[in-house]
Amino acid sequence: MGGTMGTPSPRVVLVLAAVLVGLSAPWAAYGRPNFIVILADDMGWGDLGANWAETKETPHLDELAAEGMRFVDFHSAASTCSPSRASLLTGRLGARNGVTHNFAVTSVGGLPLNETTLAEVLREAGYSTGAIGKWHLGHHGRHHPSFRGFDYYFGIPYSHDMGCTDTPGYNLPPCPPCPRLGAAASRIRGKDCYTEVALPLFENVTIVQQPVNLSSLTTRYAEEAARFIRRASDSGRPFFLYLALAHMHVPLGVPPLPPPASGRGIYGASLSEMDALVGRIKRVADSHGKGNTLLWFTGDNGPWAQKCELAGRLGPFMGAWQRQQGGSSAKRTTWEGGHRVPALAYWPGHIPAKQTSHALLSTLDIFPTLVALAGAALPPNRRFDGLDVSPVLFGWSDVGHKVLLHPNSGAAGKDGEIEALRLAQYKAFYTTGGAMACDGSIGPAEHHQPPLIFNLDRDIQEQEPLDVASGEYQAVLPAISRAYAQALEDIAADNVSVADYSQDPAATPCCDAQHVACRCRAPGSPAPVLAHHTERRVKLCL
Repeated sequence: MGGTMGTPSPRVVLVLAAVLVGLSAPWAAYGRPNFIVILADDMGWGDLGANWAETKETPHLDELAAEGMRFVDFHSAASTCSPSRASLLTGRLGARNGVTHNFAVTSVGGLPLNETTLAEVLREAGYSTGAIGKWHLGHHGRHHPSFRGFDYYFGIPYSHDMGCTDTPGYNLPPCPPCPRLGAAASRIRGKDCYTEVALPLFENVTIVQQPVNLSSLTTRYAEEAARFIRRASDSGRPFFLYLALAHMHVPLGVPPLPPPASGRGIYGASLSEMDALVGRIKRVADSHGKGNTLLWFTGDNGPWAQKCELAGRLGPFMGAWQRQQGGSSAKRTTWEGGHRVPALAYWPGHIPAKQTSHALLSTLDIFPTLVALAGAALPPNRRFDGLDVSPVLFGWSDVGHKVLLHPNSGAAGKDGEIEALRLAQYKAFYTTGGAMACDGSIGPAEHHQPPLIFNLDRDIQEQEPLDVASGEYQAVLPAISRAYAQALEDIAADNVSVADYSQDPAATPCCDAQHVACRCRAPGSPAPVLAHHTERRVKLCL
């Protein structure tokens, strides 16, 4: 064998060196991988068949789980659109990056320009970068994704229920129809000027369709994603693709197919459509070198319970305490159903297959993990809430966050305020509240001092908080109080950004401001140029 107890053999030294290199810089051992991050919208934890046996519509996602790693304690950084996406792309909570609630059609600002996105870091490291799908982090001026690190962008600037459309899909209530000149001519010079602007579809900074055809949007996203992967692969550069799907946000636009056998009707058919899209992207990525691409699938928040039968499954995360008080415990809340989301990671030859991780993880971790795997450095002069969790991906560890913070996302209290905290199996609420439920009820904000504490190991439904007089409560409260105070102090001492939430009709994206509802010209006309009208207010009437 060689060597002595005090002097390792050359072989042992080489093995130790390889392990240390792998631990400190996995990119050095594996080369720079491609990255695909697929973000579903309003998908419930129970909408993934690998999580919930009753769900039958996700065979391709279930295959991803079987060939990679499934995370069962994975959380969105917020439980509504803009804050969740801002945190994914910065690795920082809204209390740091400034994005605490959703941006509007008329928003002037977006994700603050002094915040560095994942795309900017990876492009600087030599990656081709593309964003396809929903952005919702600002569309006016330099807040547009084409100025936030993405070489290519194809998608809609905000949620696809934020405007009128010619193909409304299934929604409660439905999106308003866009008027045509003939139908609106009788009133466009009158007092009832139409103000609902059509949904735009961008390619880079140009609007290529307005109103967007929602019935063909899934196909177009899949085609553009496949085209981006092919172009990037042909270039010889590694790539980063951020694919933010319209599914499962309403309106649900699905082809005229019979509902699946599950009996979930339109929602089930739309879930099947999304699953097929993910399967197609996986096949395209594998065709350009199986094992070259890390694919990470997750969601931006839990299901939108207000939409009744058009909302997803919570799984076991019912938020029973809140439901007894009134309102929903899903999207826009800090209950588990609002932020615990399905998550899968697939990287053949690197991430072990058929693995289930119970590590406490978050979408916040995607930024530092991909930066580490790319061999890049985190931006300086700011603190991050995410962790490099590559040891978990590689199966070396099943340890994630010691403490995970959950900010208010619109149901109750102040936007962005840290309302709940997770410490090991304990979940502490300093503020509770319920979003609008299917029956129209809303749970008012309640502040708790001392906090409500649930033991999720025994009470995953968050039904019965610990008795404040119990030994268990008294034993865990000091650690929770210290963690909460330290988190607030850390945020207060950080380089914190402030988002501009002001609104101006001039920021409305329109391909033809002189056309009622900003409808694009007839097919065959020249493509509209820059979509932003910064020098004058957009005119929605002739």
